[in-house]
Amino acid sequence: MDLNSPIFDRVRAKPKAKEPVHSVKVRCDHPGCAEPGEFRAPMGWQREGEYFSFCLEHVRAYNASYNYFQGMSAEAVALYQRDASTGHRPTWVMGNNVAGGPQTRGSDPSHYADPLNIFSNRTAARRPAEPAKPKYGIAVRKALDHLGLDENADADAIRSRYKDMVKRLHPDANGGDRSLEDKLREIIRAYNYLKSVKLA
Repeated sequence: MDLNSPIFDRVRAKPKAKEPVHSVKVRCDHPGCAEPGEFRAPMGWQREGEYFSFCLEHVRAYNASYNYFQGMSAEAVALYQRDASTGHRPTWVMGNNVAGGPQTRGSDPSHYADPLNIFSNRTAARRPAEPAKPKYGIAVRKALDHLGLDENADADAIRSRYKDMVKRLHPDANGGDRSLEDKLREIIRAYNYLKSVKLA
């Protein structure tokens, strides 16, 4: 290994000594002023990053009359103010997972496994005294009503009630009486609907 290689000269940890910056004397940009322009003042909207050079007297006068929104329409000012609330950065709606749809869990710790009972005090306070009754739509409630059941019926109760009613109302079971066929069709339709929504 050659320690005098030019490659090692470029990998030195000690920075080179900074060269002194020579300040260029610029005249004040105000018309008719011959003073040096030592102070920068922004040029304004759609000229971001560009500056005037003014002397102290003229930079004070410029700052007193400066209006960034001069020349902008009312809609453009309102749009700028709305974007300024987020620092002109893009934002997303909270609580939505683009890949998985809306999130339903939130920050409720009862949805997480808790083998060390860290959340036990919090979840005990949040649990209702009775388990909440399932909320079904009108079609489900109507189908359950055709079977003579309420909203608390489980899948086994729905199946057993369906079998019982079909046995009673079928024309082969009641001596060929066809007057109950419409009722039998309603019960079969209701049971098929409950099966389609995975309640039976």
